Amino acid sequence: MAEHTSSSITIEAAPNEVMAVIADFDRYPEWTGEVKEAEVLAKDDQGRAAQVRLVLDAGAIKDDHVLAYTWDDSGAMVSWSLVKSQMLRQLDGSYSLAPAAGGKHTEVTYQLTVDVKIPMLGMIKRKAEKVVIDRALAGLKKRVEGGGAPGTAAK
Repeated sequence: MAEHTSSSITIEAAPNEVMAVIADFDRYPEWTGEVKEAEVLAKDDQGRAAQVRLVLDAGAIKDDHVLAYTWDDSGAMVSWSLVKSQMLRQLDGSYSLAPAAGGKHTEVTYQLTVDVKIPMLGMIKRKAEKVVIDRALAGLKKRVEGGGAPGTAAK
């Protein structure tokens, strides 16, 4: 069984504001750091991204891959799994959102499991996962709190 890495951060915004930024794939290159290109290939019956092509440059992990997304109807979680990749054998992850501080803050937990096709020590893979997660959470926090969420104003 593959190991996963997870981390959490509190963002000063309601969960729906945070999820709006997470769902805005076209703007990922503006705030994620590792994602250089993002293209929605297919949408579900509610207009949410179902398949997304991402060009990733995360130092040790560089790839052009397609992910399939599953959205929780409550708006509290989105998960993804790898459809195809040049370098990766597995890329499964999720964002889970929970209201905090009376709904004015959101606890965001990012979980990620990565497996590459080339041999790599587990310790190095976990380190790469941790870097991706920490940068993504910091970028998400900055984007949401800085007014990058659709329909929000800068604070």
